[in-house]
Amino acid sequence: MIVTVTANPSLDRTLEIPGPLLRGQVQRSIDARVEPGGKGVNVSRVIAGSGIATVALLPAHTGDPLLTALDAVALPYRSVDIDGEVRNNITVAEGDGTTTKINAPGHTLGGAELDELTALVLAGAEKASWVALCGSLPPGVPDDWYRRIADRLVESGRRVAIDTSGAPLGAATSGPVDLIKPNDEELAEVSGTNATELAASIAAGDYLPVVAASRTLIATTGGSVLATLGAAGAVLTTATGSWLATPPPIVPRSTVGAGDASLAGYLIAHAAGAADPDRLRTAVAYGSAAAGLAGTQPPLPSLVDIDSVRVVELCGAAPIT
Repeated sequence: MIVTVTANPSLDRTLEIPGPLLRGQVQRSIDARVEPGGKGVNVSRVIAGSGIATVALLPAHTGDPLLTALDAVALPYRSVDIDGEVRNNITVAEGDGTTTKINAPGHTLGGAELDELTALVLAGAEKASWVALCGSLPPGVPDDWYRRIADRLVESGRRVAIDTSGAPLGAATSGPVDLIKPNDEELAEVSGTNATELAASIAAGDYLPVVAASRTLIATTGGSVLATLGAAGAVLTTATGSWLATPPPIVPRSTVGAGDASLAGYLIAHAAGAADPDRLRTAVAYGSAAAGLAGTQPPLPSLVDIDSVRVVELCGAAPIT
């Protein structure tokens, strides 16, 4: 069982337009999709499609359109009732795959609602092999909530993955975590690395700065770092080595949810007993497949081309200081 936690879920509305987004002008979409979303929900949808047991935990009131959408895709979930509707996020996907995303802040969770969500997570994690804490935190939730949840889960023997950003990511990496999944900008911010220099090194094909930044996180978390790098692929760094995986060329339709699919791919491979390089290979294959789909559709295994992903070792074990 892989449990996901989405503290700030959403209904994701995606509009596809044939050309570039023109600010201040009227444009017509060629396709529109509405799907249940939020990072943890996206991860669970991919995992469920692979045939592995999963449940998504989230806050939403009874009858919320998000829960109706989850029922429509038959995703197992458990929710705590809140006094308000789940947010709507909007994505505009251009013909070349460029995406513009506008995220609403989300419903403010009161103290009682947050206590109920915390209790739901701790209870739901009792039989889990992994618990993935995913996405932004809504108003009313302290920045260290993921960290406090992770402490309880690690103490109980659960494996914990965290995919968030900003202050919650900084707090989350201050203690033990089995897996952190930042993108390059998030990795730069949380490691204190210059984001412009890191992006330039990636563009030049030099991934050792990504490894160095990842190792600063490993020094405090003791786990692994899966750094997703968009079209460049991803770098997995552990206490014993680091690897780069690059996907085959694709025609992107929407990059929203691709990082979530990568995290799901890693967890799917871990459940199958794969070694680190093959966990990375599977992660990149799932992320690449997701980028080729409209909206935030979860890629089914039949669409995932694992064999075409190239993996190279960047370096072996290195001192962590």
